Amino acid sequence: MSGVLLVRVWRFASTRLVIVTLATLVWGWLLLFFYSQFSEAIRQLAVQSPIFKQFTNFGSGNLFTISGAITLGTQHPLVIALIGIFAVGGAALAIAGERQAGTLEVLLARPLPRRSYLLTQLVAILAMVALLVAALLSGMAIGAVTQGLTGELDLARFPLMWLNGLLLWGAFTSFSLAVSASFDRPGPAIGLSLAFLLVNYFLEILGSFWTDAKWTQEYSLFHHFQSGEILAGKADPADFVLLLAVVLVPLGYALWIFPRRDLAAPA
Repeated sequence: MSGVLLVRVWRFASTRLVIVTLATLVWGWLLLFFYSQFSEAIRQLAVQSPIFKQFTNFGSGNLFTISGAITLGTQHPLVIALIGIFAVGGAALAIAGERQAGTLEVLLARPLPRRSYLLTQLVAILAMVALLVAALLSGMAIGAVTQGLTGELDLARFPLMWLNGLLLWGAFTSFSLAVSASFDRPGPAIGLSLAFLLVNYFLEILGSFWTDAKWTQEYSLFHHFQSGEILAGKADPADFVLLLAVVLVPLGYALWIFPRRDLAAPA
């Protein structure tokens, strides 16, 4: 791994990372604020209208319990977009983007093995993702404290939630990086990476809105980041193992294919 390259990647993304981190932190706080102010009214509406109750379930989360609200917050499209900027966009451009810009050859002309370059990019992006997941959970913890909800939450379980979230987004990062290592242009890399994310998200949301399709959630990676179960002390070790496997398999492919690729001169 190259420390110089690591600093270069972080410096290049620093402004964007600060803005997205602050937005993620505020979203985490806002979610708990919204829950504390409106959860009772939402529960009353759900009692009066079963259809309304069905559509307040979003993914594996809901607005009826604090753990359900936290789960909903981790699966909200805004969070997916914010973290996806780095986990999907950044990883997909890590190699294919440098390749199209003609800067990859300059980097590899130095005494920097391809595997070291790839692993450095992975570590750099995972560190950003870890920061964003931590900011999200920190915002939720601040919201719980400021809204007097700590009696309903066990904050000691937040580190395990952080690990679960990091593994989830690490899986998307690893897949996107493997795709980036396979193409010379960012278009196909971003397209395939985004498609992988959207298919997983679609399967999770489809099962929450359509009872007969609930089985589709089992095939979504998002379904294996169960904040509610972790907060209830019922974390499933199989979720962590599965997500770790999805991190390692694309990474293994990337480490195999990237050193074997011929990099033609840029057009």
